[in-house]
Amino acid sequence: MSSMGRNRDLEAGGTKNTSRPSAYSAPPPPPAASSSYVYDPQTHWTSWLVPMFVVANIAVFIVAMYINDCPKHNLGLQGNCVARFLGRFSFQPLRENPLLGPSSSTLRKMGGLEWGDVVNKHQAWRLITCIWLHAGIIHLLANMLSLVFIGIRLEQQFGFVRIGIIYLVSGFGGSVLSTLFIRNNISVGASGALFGLLGAMLSELVTNWTIYSNKAMALITLLVIIVINLAIGILPHVDNFAHIGGFLTGFLLGFILLPRPQFGWLEQRHLPAGVRLKSKYKPYQYVLWILSLLLLIAGLSVALVMLFRGDNGYDHCHWCHYLTCVPTSKWKCNDI
Repeated sequence: MSSMGRNRDLEAGGTKNTSRPSAYSAPPPPPAASSSYVYDPQTHWTSWLVPMFVVANIAVFIVAMYINDCPKHNLGLQGNCVARFLGRFSFQPLRENPLLGPSSSTLRKMGGLEWGDVVNKHQAWRLITCIWLHAGIIHLLANMLSLVFIGIRLEQQFGFVRIGIIYLVSGFGGSVLSTLFIRNNISVGASGALFGLLGAMLSELVTNWTIYSNKAMALITLLVIIVINLAIGILPHVDNFAHIGGFLTGFLLGFILLPRPQFGWLEQRHLPAGVRLKSKYKPYQYVLWILSLLLLIAGLSVALVMLFRGDNGYDHCHWCHYLTCVPTSKWKCNDI
């Protein structure tokens, strides 16, 4: 999720077949995870929803650049339009938007996330529309490459319904937490939804722990990837609250939507009648399912009530500004 200043643009189910799926892994594919999965479900889904999400994000960016029309609307205060040979699709001056994209006013017009519009003008739809907007070509490419590496494998393993729900609800959760804390910037981007997929990958590993070999290495590899990505979020002009909100939402959804039947459960259909069958899921999977559902409902409900009541998240968490920006001698954390 990119956090845009008001006066400057800175990054702040499918078709089944009977082939067996490849091993579940995190992007970039961790070597341990790629060889650690020992349970093969009988179905393998063809990924089509994630590619459609990629196409939709690219299409929205093209529309944003068309509406932006830099040669017509740029006043030249921040410099000349970049790549003027593109005509109305040329980019804002680099001093205004170094990510090669439209202006903040265009992003706001198209549904960028801004506290005043959501709370005071009751434009809650921005909590969803901001997920499909990007601050620039660089922002778009980074997110779409991540979506391809993460999303396609997950959709192949679990189908389009569950992965689609995780993507959209995680993006929404990231937007809610972002708006609770950030009031002076415009935020856009699919990063919250992408972090939701990362969170779901982690909870999937935990809830299906017994069917993995090399568990520790797979877990450590995935945690390193998550920590590195969250650490990038403490740079200025990056909306880490959207990352954290999306990650937590996806983490809980993973326990709800991605548990796998325990090993040997599918083979029970070949047993003779009268033989006692084992439960589809292990007891701890049921416990995690219930706890995660309750926490997800409670968390989103409380956050939404606080948001539309106009509460400032920093009033309840004075140190939380360090989660999105840590001041150093190289930069300051203003307008967070």
